[in-house]
Amino acid sequence: MDRIAIEGGARLEGEIQISGAKNSALKLMAASLLTDECLRLTNMPRLADTRFLGRLLQRLGVSVIEGDGEDGAQTEFCAKDISSAFAPYDLVRQMRASFNVLGPLIARTGHAKVSLPGGCTIGARPVDLHLRSLEALGARIDLHEGYVYATAPRGLKGAEIEFPMVSVGATEHALLAAVLAEGQTVLRNSAKEPEIGDLALCLSAMGAKIEGIDTDTLTITGVSKLNGATWSVIPDRIETGTYAVAAAMAGGEVRLTKTRADFVQALLDKLEEAGATATATNDGVEIKRNGARLNAVDVTTEVFPGFATDLQAQFMALMTTAKGESVIRETIFENRFMHVPELMRLGADISVQGGEARVKGVEKLYGAQVMATDLRASVSLVIAGLVAEGETVVNRVYHLDRGFERLEEKLGACGAKVRRISGPPEDGEG
Repeated sequence: MDRIAIEGGARLEGEIQISGAKNSALKLMAASLLTDECLRLTNMPRLADTRFLGRLLQRLGVSVIEGDGEDGAQTEFCAKDISSAFAPYDLVRQMRASFNVLGPLIARTGHAKVSLPGGCTIGARPVDLHLRSLEALGARIDLHEGYVYATAPRGLKGAEIEFPMVSVGATEHALLAAVLAEGQTVLRNSAKEPEIGDLALCLSAMGAKIEGIDTDTLTITGVSKLNGATWSVIPDRIETGTYAVAAAMAGGEVRLTKTRADFVQALLDKLEEAGATATATNDGVEIKRNGARLNAVDVTTEVFPGFATDLQAQFMALMTTAKGESVIRETIFENRFMHVPELMRLGADISVQGGEARVKGVEKLYGAQVMATDLRASVSLVIAGLVAEGETVVNRVYHLDRGFERLEEKLGACGAKVRRISGPPEDGEG
């Protein structure tokens, strides 16, 4: 099993090109099920998660052809015929986003059998809002032995749906199903994350009729058929924020390109408050830190445009060596502090009570063997390792490979001493 080893102490200097957004690419891939024409996605990230979903789509009858173009990596998805509407447990369990094939399958074929999802262990994250939305659109839903059995023999019908809480996944899922539903659908209290806007704009390019994009009320007028399209995946805001934090942690000057500062403005504001410099550029953002110790800053996770929960672990790593005490409140997921014990193995001083973590900055972290527990937690340990004295070895980095493309290469090009170790651990390693 691969591990990542980091030798702390190197400043970061250089440029990192940000990849396409994982959380957008996955939903765009699911959208390919809605048309019998080809959907070509450019600026595609090459990740374990996109490979997982690609295998599932192929199981359903989608042709998946990877290649390279002027806009980087690209993949063409052609669902001319849906040969199966069955998404089995062994494929869906590997990644939660696979569950989003359910809505497109019902909309396109009128029936589906899809396993309940798996994914990172960062909270219950129930899919009840997804299923209620599909039921509101006219689908009959039955749960049996871990599978969702869904039918809509007369097709889906437009409906008014008000989400009781903001849910990115449920908003995306309802949107994917509603574009082929007969009549008008109104989604109220919708999430406004950039990935939802990207999905809505791609669907519009495919012929969908969607109003209110980037607002909390989406109005969809169903169409009988969607066409193919070529669409460029937006830059990954979580990767952008992660490398911004890494630069602030290690010190130096790093230019993040092919991205957008406004996607991570809440984070950039906090970095400035802590003492780093974050400057928007024409094609991204530049992060500088002169080496002076950062100041402790409080953070509360919120839905977009607030501070992203997917950047909480990274920011906590940054605060472990800040001057003073910071309070980090997690309001999105109830079990997203699993990285705390691992950061403490590096010498961090953190106490957790409920959804609140208090981080007392220490003068120095020390390298150690640590274990990745989920996707974002794994990269927080890499960030901490950038300044820890000695060597930090992060085990179980398959989590990291789910969401970060060529991480060692990108950090290494800026001077970080980071390498991947393949094979079983040696005696004494974790």
